[in-house]
Amino acid sequence: MAVPVAFFALFFAYPVVAIVGRGLKTDGDWQFGRIGAVLSRADILDVLWFTTWQALASTALTLLIALPGAYVFARFDFPGKQLLRAVVTVPFVLPTVVVGTAFLALLGRGGFLDELWGVRLDTTVWAILLAHVFFNYAVVVRTVGGLWSQLDPRQEEAARVLGAGRLAAWRRVTLPALAPAVAAAALMVFLFTFTSFGVVQILGGPAYSTLEVEIYRQTAQLLDLPTAAVLTLVQFAAVGGILAVHAWTVRRRETALKLVDPTQTSRRPHGAGQWALLGGVLLTVLLLIVVPLGVLVERSLDSSGGHGLGFYRALQSADASGSTFLVPPLDAIGNSLRYALVATLIALVVGGLAAAALTRRAGRLVRGFDALLMLPLGVSAVTVGFGFLITLDKPPLDLRTSWILVPLAQALVGVPFVVRTMLPVLRAVDDRLREAAAVLGASPLRAWREVDLPLVRRAVLVAAGFAFAVSLGEFGATVFIARPDNPTLPVAVARLLGRSGELNYGQAMALSTILMLVCAVSLLLLERIRTDRSGEF
Repeated sequence: MAVPVAFFALFFAYPVVAIVGRGLKTDGDWQFGRIGAVLSRADILDVLWFTTWQALASTALTLLIALPGAYVFARFDFPGKQLLRAVVTVPFVLPTVVVGTAFLALLGRGGFLDELWGVRLDTTVWAILLAHVFFNYAVVVRTVGGLWSQLDPRQEEAARVLGAGRLAAWRRVTLPALAPAVAAAALMVFLFTFTSFGVVQILGGPAYSTLEVEIYRQTAQLLDLPTAAVLTLVQFAAVGGILAVHAWTVRRRETALKLVDPTQTSRRPHGAGQWALLGGVLLTVLLLIVVPLGVLVERSLDSSGGHGLGFYRALQSADASGSTFLVPPLDAIGNSLRYALVATLIALVVGGLAAAALTRRAGRLVRGFDALLMLPLGVSAVTVGFGFLITLDKPPLDLRTSWILVPLAQALVGVPFVVRTMLPVLRAVDDRLREAAAVLGASPLRAWREVDLPLVRRAVLVAAGFAFAVSLGEFGATVFIARPDNPTLPVAVARLLGRSGELNYGQAMALSTILMLVCAVSLLLLERIRTDRSGEF
């Protein structure tokens, strides 16, 4: 546990504590009265209220739309199922900047709906809610559908033999077994929407602001560190509570019912009702996921001179972007790939060691550390990024001008995915195999290499793929620490969208399309590697 603890202490806890301390300290004395002063402001209360209710609305809407999809993937067997599973998961690994850009192309000024029917939904809450459902659809489908596919259908059939109707049998047998998975999925959706940044930043306009967006505004635009520090503490407390409840639901889900092989529970649809349900889910996926991504690609090819690759060619020149960059925007692709590869390596080492430690040891302290590893998914990435600038500025860790800052920030987000993917697989390894290797004279290192590694090799590859995808799209912290001459893809997209003009807009669409394709290819490779449903992602 030494390496993961040291990594999180130095690159997560230290920057966050430092930025909060700088905001709440004056001449070395803590000014806790600022908390009450900030939280009593009308504008801050509006931000807190909007953050909470839009997260609740997004979660409810996502469950309503995605639960039928979870059932279809769990119980139906149909051609193209694996490909469709990969398609619905693409939005989850997309950067929020790309999600916002796709819905801007669909719902914004000059967008697809604007051209067809004169309808604009950008700068409205409906655009934000739809984008959140788009982003989190796969969370519900994979979390709930993964457990649903392993529930023995004979238990529900037994209830019907005893006289229960179809709805009563589902309500009394299946729903209680699914409840922990539904609760876990709902909590993760609520967490991601409660801390939403890129989607609200692009689609919300000046009228809507979540806690994360407000922290960014107070830090980067107004330089009001006391207000940003208070908001960071509020978000930290909320995320801690959400993760604590999530950990409890995960433990309940692991002991819910005896599970069976998913291949035994899926079957071809039969009857008009089941075919209609399958058709409805396919139509939902088409409208909710495929259409926004397709419109994004179409807008990257559409210019005043007609469809073509003009915007892609313009990415090769720094001058074409109107001095938005010191280098051609195309360089952001190479920068992002290099940063993401280094971040993936760091995340694999730190996350792999953490997962191994959590497997070998038990106790309240270790379970607490398991929950702490999830905090980077919810704690303000803006705070972490700005904290990097004000803490890692003195020897021996003067990293302000070093390229390594970006991969370190990206790795913080990748580690939780590595841990959650590898931990269930490592826990499934029989301890007697390790003991047998030790009896035969193998050292602990050799036993790990000969016993554990072959069994978890696929899980390591899946974890690496997820870490690479999320590192590639990290935006909240990177926007602070990426140098102007080495921008990442999400930062480049945000800068282009922040400038007026058709060329900047088109280049943002082109870069977003490239980023989407890289993430989609990574995910399709993961689906080919992954032969089981181990891990939470």
